[in-house]
Amino acid sequence: MADPAPDGGGATPRRRRTLLAALATVLLLVVAGVGLVVVRPGPVAGWLGDDAEPRTDAREPEAAPVSVLALPAATAAVPTAAGMRAALDPLVGATALGGRVNVSVTDVVTGQELYGRGADDGTVPASVTKLVTGVTVLAARGPGYRIDTRAVAGAAPGEVVIVGGGDPTLAIDANGFYPGAARLDLLAQQVKQALGGTPPSKVTVDSTLFPGPVHEPGWDADIPTGGYGSAITALMTDGARRDPDAGPKGAQRYQDPDLAAGRAFAKLLGVPTGTAVTRGKAPTGGGEAAPVGSPAPGTELGKVESPPMIRLVDIMITDSDNVVAEALARQVALARDQPASFVGASAAMDQVATELGLPADELALADGSGLSRTNRISPSLLTDLIALAGNGTRPELAGIFGGLPVGGWSGTLDSRFDAPDTRVGAGVVRAKTGTLTGVHAIAGLVTTTDGRLLSFAVLTDRTPPGTPDATRLALDRIGAALAGCGCR
Repeated sequence: MADPAPDGGGATPRRRRTLLAALATVLLLVVAGVGLVVVRPGPVAGWLGDDAEPRTDAREPEAAPVSVLALPAATAAVPTAAGMRAALDPLVGATALGGRVNVSVTDVVTGQELYGRGADDGTVPASVTKLVTGVTVLAARGPGYRIDTRAVAGAAPGEVVIVGGGDPTLAIDANGFYPGAARLDLLAQQVKQALGGTPPSKVTVDSTLFPGPVHEPGWDADIPTGGYGSAITALMTDGARRDPDAGPKGAQRYQDPDLAAGRAFAKLLGVPTGTAVTRGKAPTGGGEAAPVGSPAPGTELGKVESPPMIRLVDIMITDSDNVVAEALARQVALARDQPASFVGASAAMDQVATELGLPADELALADGSGLSRTNRISPSLLTDLIALAGNGTRPELAGIFGGLPVGGWSGTLDSRFDAPDTRVGAGVVRAKTGTLTGVHAIAGLVTTTDGRLLSFAVLTDRTPPGTPDATRLALDRIGAALAGCGCR
């Protein structure tokens, strides 16, 4: 069974929207000559579409956040191996972490591994998998890429085919779950204008972009029905939620998200009540249009676009959104000419990891969210990946940091690092967490007391049953120890 609240729950819907709108400004880590500084680099404005025509967002933008992270010092001393052992050895053997604890700590600037214990061993990563998904989709698609949802003329007169492009954040109207989402009501307006005075008579759903099973076989039995996952289809609204205000994770989801989206679209178009919405394939073509009101089959009638990829990655990481993660993994597959399925996405992410120079032999994925217990990732692959994203050599990959939770402040770390012996990590540790029953993980960045920026990963997949709070505290103590020492 999955843990009742993977990753410790999450922010309330209203706080989630505030955090996402704020984090969309994205504080990225980049190398500036001799060291790292926290800035908003120039390319981000372009990635977010600042030069494009104004767009109608589902939520109004909110004020930018104040800085909460310690700035790394350009000339800070590098921790020593002996200092790291003295700080971490007593903590990694904690009973609450169970019988297998694999750890890696790496210096971000030099890439030097400073501490390792089972560092190259594949371990069940849970939601820490989303760091791999985020980096590979940013590398494959780019930070500014947007996912289309299109409507085209069907083969029958008056038929409209809505073609899912894999945007999980698509909203029905301005009250959607995800800030800045593309909207079906705006797509419906385009379709009506394209059809002139001819009323649509039928809606067909084309969700064939995502082939294969809609659930990964390695998921716990309660994932499809427990609100933390859903059927993964190329067309859905609000991450397949029945109620856009239901919350970021444990929400009721549609059994057939593509058909539910199609019914909502038919209603917006004014298709006669009771007309069945069915699945089908959009006509090819889209050549010369017939007279106004009767376009040729396959003619595009309208298109809406998702927020840019850098925003989608923020959403996935901040809320540990499993449905968004699976959709983004399929974008990696599409970018590498693989089938947009669980198998194709996993193969494509492995391919991109290899292209990035990461040790892909230490990566074995079955999904992009981390819900599958058959996933294996080594701690050293994670610390190498985080260092690559943070050392400035691939600035587009730094998009993973915009939504990365901050200890004691945001996301799944909001209520952590508040114990007396972990408070030194509040506002200093920035990391992704992962939780399944018996599996707990954390991976991210930490600035030492001397100002040195480190990447770290701690993966445990044999933790004691019934003690998740104690296990999380034991993990936090490791992050806090790195934040509180120079480790020299």
